Formats: sequence, structure tokens, C-alpha cells
Amino acid sequence: MNRFHRWYCRTGHWRHSIQRQILPWVLCDVDLGDRVLEVGPGPGLTTDVLARRTADLTALEIDGELAARLRDRFAGTNVTVREGDATAMPFAGETFTGAVSFTMLHHIPSPQLQDRLLSEVRRVLRPGATFAGSDSRSSQVFRLAHLADTMVLVNPDTFAGRLEAAGFINVEVETRKSTFRFRSTVPATVNTPERLRQS
Repeated sequence: MNRFHRWYCRTGHWRHSIQRQILPWVLCDVDLGDRVLEVGPGPGLTTDVLARRTADLTALEIDGELAARLRDRFAGTNVTVREGDATAMPFAGETFTGAVSFTMLHHIPSPQLQDRLLSEVRRVLRPGATFAGSDSRSSQVFRLAHLADTMVLVNPDTFAGRLEAAGFINVEVETRKSTFRFRSTVPATVNTPERLRQS
């Protein structure tokens, strides 16, 4: 993220938006279970809220400096911070009961890598688990905030199909003026090669 983006994502204005608008809208009526993965927490304003909603939260952050700060801030809590790449996650399959991603997918540098991230989320979720989140839509202010920064916008009109291609079902995508939310689930019964051999 560029310098402005790093500053803004720590402001009270963004905290208010996260706590009062984005998270309530995305997570209303969503059960993430007791072992949740947050993909790309950044400075952790979303992590603060999520930590109160689940027994065990893992935050996966690719930026080493941000991950170190989060690790210090959440030491001794129910939050585990891991530094790593969400397109190649350091977790075993079917580890988590739910996963979330808030306004970070556009920081993934290509649609192909975004799709790889979706497939990785699908891999580490248990059968029946929910993947929910949000991302931003294009605007002049949004583009100015991303000067000299990675910005590969996700088209909400085609995102449902991308989630389905990654193996999710019950996909819902809903748009607002400057953002969109999504919800999807892993099929309750998954016929992976391992499961087929065991049956």
C-alpha cells in the first residue's frame, strides 16, 4: 500500500466505517464458527471486531511490517497472526470454520492471482463453511487514493461466477454505490480424491 493508504487505514474515519457500516452489512446473519481466517487484515481494524465474534481468529498478512505490528498488538489474545501469501496459504486443508476478506482483493496484482486466492480459501475451509467479505467499487477518489499502489478492481457483476469456479455454492453478491459484499459456502459434502478413496 502507498503512504496515504497506510495512513487512512488507521484513521478514526475508516474505523467508524468498518465498525458501523461495512462489517455489520457483510456479517449480518452470517455464522463463521469458532475458528475463523481473516485474509489480509492490514492494520487490523477489522481484526479488532472479528476477535470479539469468534473463539479463535487467524489473521494472514503478506506485509511483514504489518504482520509484526499485529503480532505484537494481539499477543496473548485469541488472535494468531501469520505472515504469508494468501495465494499459497500455509495451512492444511479444511482447517477453518469460516473466512473473511475486507476491502483487500483489489490489492492482489492480477485477476489470476485473485482467483488463486479464492481457490486457497476454498481449500482451507471445512465443508459447510462460509466465506464472506467486501471490496470497493471504482470512483475518482478511490483511484486517487491508489496512485502508485496496486489496484486491480474486482467486477461485482462477474464475481459470483468466479467464486463458483473456485468451488463455492450459495453465492450472493450485493452492490452499493462505493462497495459490494459477497457471501458463499463450501459444499457440505466434498468428493475430494482422498474422500473417494475412503468411501
